[in-house]
Amino acid sequence: MKLYWAPKTRSTRAIWMLEEAGLDYELAPADIRDPNRQDSEEFRAASPMGKVPALVDGDVSMSESAAICLYIADRYCSGTLAPPVDDARRGKFLYWIMYTPAVVEPAMSERFSGVEPNRGRSGWGDFDLMIETWEQGLGDSQWILGDQFTAADVMLGSSAVFLRMFDMLPDSAVLGAYADRCFGRDAYQKALAMQ
Repeated sequence: MKLYWAPKTRSTRAIWMLEEAGLDYELAPADIRDPNRQDSEEFRAASPMGKVPALVDGDVSMSESAAICLYIADRYCSGTLAPPVDDARRGKFLYWIMYTPAVVEPAMSERFSGVEPNRGRSGWGDFDLMIETWEQGLGDSQWILGDQFTAADVMLGSSAVFLRMFDMLPDSAVLGAYADRCFGRDAYQKALAMQ
């Protein structure tokens, strides 16, 4: 298994996920910031847009951090890092694993860019609705599915830490404690150390 990555990118999520899964993998640097780089055919097949992370696992190749986390969880950790397909919690798991790319990141981008929010126009609502929904989803649980840490927490946890890093995480006891729990996981610390 090979992960194409670059420091200080969404690649950290994929490394964190691989570490949580306890899988052996090779890191292959991809200098996405170099406009003159020469990408390998393998990397371009995995990531047609030339972005990281990108994963190659035998005949499987793919990009996008949420897709990679879901793939690893389902293929290698079903029942631990992902509820099985026939588990009643599966719908909630899928909703929350996609929450970062579908809701958190667009709402962050909108706020960071100073775009006037419009809940009726935007599928993600707006930044405040994103935070409120996330807080309600966690409630007083340790992880998004309750007591079980899953790939959805890799996605959401990386977002909580990222929001805090850029002083965008509101004063939320729920999300602040969640970010602390995620940041404190050994697998996350290993992923950060690789930066």
